[in-house]
Amino acid sequence: MKYLKNSFLLFLFGLVILSSCSSDDDNSTTPVTPILIENNVEDGTWRITKFIDSGDDETNHFTGYNFTFNDTGVLNASNGTNSYNGTWSVTDSSSSSSSDDLDFNISFVAPPDFEELSDDWDFISQSSTKIELIDVSGGNGGTDYLTFEKN
Repeated sequence: MKYLKNSFLLFLFGLVILSSCSSDDDNSTTPVTPILIENNVEDGTWRITKFIDSGDDETNHFTGYNFTFNDTGVLNASNGTNSYNGTWSVTDSSSSSSSDDLDFNISFVAPPDFEELSDDWDFISQSSTKIELIDVSGGNGGTDYLTFEKN
């Protein structure tokens, strides 16, 4: 009987120890780096699902366009009839692994609708299928939002 009592106490002690331990693997996150984002966007084509320019929804200007982020830094937007080239990059202004200091840089020279995308965007969130960006204008204080989703 004493053996069963000691075994039961040992079992309870083990449960308490196991439940109080945490695994670093459970809460680990992969640091967001420019390389991680670059590899993500270079994989496949993307579409704009939201473009808010200082409160005005201008998403419809990009309906039907597929965006290809080439590994050479060329950004192509094509709807099958029209095709426009720009540039893109991801830059890190910090030595930390925080995405707070990462910029998603887009530059188009023409046409005017695409020029509106030209900016150094800050990340709201990013995943393998969706990238949400924000830019707060220094001039007029307007806030712009841009979302790309993978096709």
